[in-house]
Amino acid sequence: MLGNYSYHEIFRKTIVAFGTLFNNIELRRQDEVMKVPLAYGPKDKFLARLDQVPDPTNKRVQITLPRIGFEIAGVSYDPTRKVAPTQKIKMANTSTKNKSLFMPVPYNISFELAIISKNQDDGLQILEQILPVFQPHYNLSIKLVPSMGETKDVPIVLTNIDYEDSYEGDFATRRAIIYTLQFTAKTFLYGPVTESKIIKKANVDYYTSVDTAKAPREVRYQATPTSLQDRDGVVVTTLSSATDTNDNLIAVTSAAGINKFDSIYIDNELIRVQKISGNNLTVLRAYEGTAAAAHTNGSSVFLVNQADHDLVDADDDFGFGEMTSSFTDGKKKNFVSGNDEAI
Repeated sequence: MLGNYSYHEIFRKTIVAFGTLFNNIELRRQDEVMKVPLAYGPKDKFLARLDQVPDPTNKRVQITLPRIGFEIAGVSYDPTRKVAPTQKIKMANTSTKNKSLFMPVPYNISFELAIISKNQDDGLQILEQILPVFQPHYNLSIKLVPSMGETKDVPIVLTNIDYEDSYEGDFATRRAIIYTLQFTAKTFLYGPVTESKIIKKANVDYYTSVDTAKAPREVRYQATPTSLQDRDGVVVTTLSSATDTNDNLIAVTSAAGINKFDSIYIDNELIRVQKISGNNLTVLRAYEGTAAAAHTNGSSVFLVNQADHDLVDADDDFGFGEMTSSFTDGKKKNFVSGNDEAI
């Protein structure tokens, strides 16, 4: 299991989304409006920069206050949000392949956000812009796995607020008022996305001998997915008269392109042809669970054939085409070549 590479950048996306919440905090002093700087990093780093003596040879300048800094404080598993680990999320990649991944694992990411200011009013202005948003949580919509269309609402929960004021000291020491806010982001982690082919045919062979290694198949049952609607848009004919929901005899303009046991599609109703007499069709209405409906004269008649079956995707509703065959040729299925071969 380990060693199967997977990286969806979920931690990175959660950090960026969290920081974006505080990216537009403003501070106003009379006619002056300034945007409060935001950076990722521990508050001790910014406090150390405050105490540095300016060096003319160093291009870095002393930081200004107020300022907001944040960092990850920890990651922990959240058993209260656990889901069934064996279930999968599936998505049709192409008409022949599926993409899937197992259900996500719930993890909490702890964040520590520090508001550092040199006077009380600046700190309170910033704090008052943040606290009303969290009651005590705020939901962020994050695309965790875009390739699977997985977007989750990640609650950001405010859990604690601490206050610190380094007012005491000599006149050379810069004062720093610090509000430390603790947050928890309830996110999810996903494993690797796997790709598998879609099963388009199922064969079951029956034997009368218990020696399946040498016994020939005698009966084969085959099931294939069939479309419940026309998908290629090809009109085969039109109705020559209107039909009611109970009519089992349908008149068409021409039955030349229709055969016995074909499926036709009229106005969202799938119909099975049981008999053909000239241009009159004896049919089975509401086939494969579709709803019987009245159809007007001139309605288009679509033929649901193999071309439509081939266009069925994994997430479409579909029926099953079933066929049973009997054999006396003494052959057996070779699963390597895919052919019936003599034993």
